[in-house]
This record gives sequence, structure tokens and C-alpha cells, in this order.
Amino acid sequence: MPGLYYEEFEVGETIEHERRRTISESDNQRFCDMTMNQQPLHLDEAFAADTQFGERLVNGIYTMALAVGISIPETTDGTIVANLSYDEVSHPNPVFHGDTIRVQSTVTDKRETSDGDRGIVTMHVEVFALPEDPDDDETLVCEFERTVLSLKRENAE
Repeated sequence: MPGLYYEEFEVGETIEHERRRTISESDNQRFCDMTMNQQPLHLDEAFAADTQFGERLVNGIYTMALAVGISIPETTDGTIVANLSYDEVSHPNPVFHGDTIRVQSTVTDKRETSDGDRGIVTMHVEVFALPEDPDDDETLVCEFERTVLSLKRENAE
């Protein structure tokens, strides 16, 4: 399914993204290697064991990037001109190896560009770690504002 054109975004609409991802130690290690982030809290089990978390944390930038990737099919797949910004990023709770995350995007603003050919859409993206016990609450682990330059359907061809 392609993403949404500018006209199809509705301010206030929350899009629940169906794809989920269980984050492995290997995912975190590869991301840290690719980005040259050698923070021991992400990579060194002995170091992390002596922190308040007691174990290694998943890199927060990986969590955010994964959330964007998960959100693309239902929001901007094939209908985006560009990502314009990521703002107000927060990581209120840690993500650990083995956590499964889910993502939802709420459209908070939209406006046409000055020439009227395209539109700017802002979404509040929330990332949740799913509990092991389905009766427990999900944990908010990341949230941010994502602003995109979106095609209008009439100008897509």
C-alpha cells in the first residue's frame, strides 16, 4: 500500500502502524558500528551492569530511525518529496535487547506550500515497548515530531 498524499492526511488522525520489531543485540551492535558510536552503555555488558539500568541499552538514535522506517508504509511511501525535520525528540524510557516496539503517528498539522503544488505535514510519532505480559501497559520509549514535504495527488505524475 502506498503512503498518503497531502490531501489524505487528516489533522488529529492517529495512524497505528502494523509492523513491529523485536530489537536484537546484533541490531544494536551493527547500528553502533555503522555510526561509529562506541558508547559503552550500548556495547559493554560489564560497564552497563554497573549502571542504574543494569544492562546494555539500545542506541536511542537507532530506536528513532527504526520508528521512522516502521511508519513509512502507511504515511510517506512513494508520496514524499523530503523529510524536512525531526524535532522535540525525547527518550523517556530505555529500550533493551529483546524489546519489541510498535509505533503510531498522529497528524498534528498540515499546510500547503506557498506555490500550492505540495503540502507540509507534521506528525507526532510515538514509540512503545510492548510488555511481556499482555495485561501490563506499554512503555513509551521515544517520541518526536516528524515534518515532511508531501506530494499532492494531482501533482504526483
